[in-house]
Amino acid sequence: MTQSTVKNPPGSNPRGPKADSEIEDPLARMATESATFSREANGRDVRAQRKSMLRMLFDRRLVMRFVNGVVLALLDLVLLFSALLIALRVKTLLVVDPTTFDQSFDYAVEVLPFAALVMLLLFAGDGLYKPRNLRPGSARILGALFKVTIVTLIFAEIEGQQFSSYYVFWATFAIASGLIISARFLYDRAAEEVEGAFGHERRAVIVGSNAQIEAVAEALTRAPVIKSKPVGFISLEPRPANGLKDLGSIDDIEQHFDEIDEVIIADPFFPQNEAVVLVDRCHRYGVRLRVAPTTMEILFADAAEFVPGETLPLFELKAPVFEGAQFVAKRIFDIVVSTLLLIAFSPLLLAITVIVKLTSRGPVFFRSPRPGLGGDPFSCIKFRTMVTNADSMQDELEDLNEADGAIFKIRDDPRLTRPGGFLRRWSLDELPQLFNVLKGDMSLVGPRPLPQRDFDKLDEWHKKRYLVLPGLTGLWQVSGRSELEFDDLVRLDFLYIERWSVFLDVVIMLRTIPAVLRKHGAY
Repeated sequence: MTQSTVKNPPGSNPRGPKADSEIEDPLARMATESATFSREANGRDVRAQRKSMLRMLFDRRLVMRFVNGVVLALLDLVLLFSALLIALRVKTLLVVDPTTFDQSFDYAVEVLPFAALVMLLLFAGDGLYKPRNLRPGSARILGALFKVTIVTLIFAEIEGQQFSSYYVFWATFAIASGLIISARFLYDRAAEEVEGAFGHERRAVIVGSNAQIEAVAEALTRAPVIKSKPVGFISLEPRPANGLKDLGSIDDIEQHFDEIDEVIIADPFFPQNEAVVLVDRCHRYGVRLRVAPTTMEILFADAAEFVPGETLPLFELKAPVFEGAQFVAKRIFDIVVSTLLLIAFSPLLLAITVIVKLTSRGPVFFRSPRPGLGGDPFSCIKFRTMVTNADSMQDELEDLNEADGAIFKIRDDPRLTRPGGFLRRWSLDELPQLFNVLKGDMSLVGPRPLPQRDFDKLDEWHKKRYLVLPGLTGLWQVSGRSELEFDDLVRLDFLYIERWSVFLDVVIMLRTIPAVLRKHGAY
């Protein structure tokens, strides 16, 4: 990332006479602006809004993506079958093969299921069923079809099929390539015409310096795929006369968020600290943020996803939050696995219930009010491991806290009951939180929910971890647990949010087992 000082000499400030100290620390500035913005947005961050599974399933964008993917998949299947049938018939005509059309059709039907399955899996893996503005082009289609051809050929050899030549594979590959690339081109153009007929376009604000603003605005008007309409600009330099509406200072950009769909950064020397704050503003309000090439690929390399466009390729910086298909997949995974775990652990749960009840006075379960998604409180269920008046004793024990940061931990806590230390050391007191997972207050994997006392001591930048549901286990538990520094634990949460997948959830759950057995940092 090129520093802003390359463009601006020492002591200068492209935004005016503000003191340099006001923008040197982007995290501190984000904390201040986050608090102010939250008040203006009724205290809600759109990234942390709770949505029901039914609502997510019928979200318009999700439904349109699903329909688009299904239509493309069906189109690909029809064209693959057609290519295979055409290849067989051409062979019949060229070599005067006695094979009839019916025989060719029957063979195509026999071969199609395996080839179709391989094609759908490889196409999906290569992103060929994504929305149009995110979908790769012809080169990726050719590469995916080549892999389909190779895999199908190898499978046929393993099955012991005999071929006088491998013509049918390469001919099908060539014909399918031409048919699918042409059909997708026509499909995209037809979709554009339909969207144009309904007046669909994205309203964009361009942020940057004068020359870049003009270049990006011109490219957007010529781009047949992206369909973003520049409606205004925010310049870091004296205002240019470019025909667009001047929206003033970047500090006031959120005032225009109700009128726009996306923000485009169009400056290869855009100040890094300004970029960090702008990304957080846009994501909090749910406004899409895109970056023109050569701007900040290095700074946001892991968070940027390439958006192909025929005239102006852009990178989109996506908000680190689970939504749409991600939310549905994670929720289904949580419900199924937590149900199975409750059934499997039911004898153990019953045994612990009896032990807790017989060894100390008080309820079996301890319901701890803890901030969850978006900071909204929920009742976190645990087996009681302390005496009933433990909360009232905490102020007297603050000086004995062995953890840094916001966490309160004492290795030999005097408030523990006789079985309490054992339950905590083996993390058995957390098992009732499977009911929180079923209810939807928690997920199997995610940032651990902190008690209200710890939450109140968090810095503002720590609270990004509350953009997703808290988890029964997480990277904390498999990466050192209580032995890590608090800021390192928070960074692990951020890493999980950015890199989430169902596969990652499975890996973390499997790694939780040896982490619990080792008992390192568990107290």
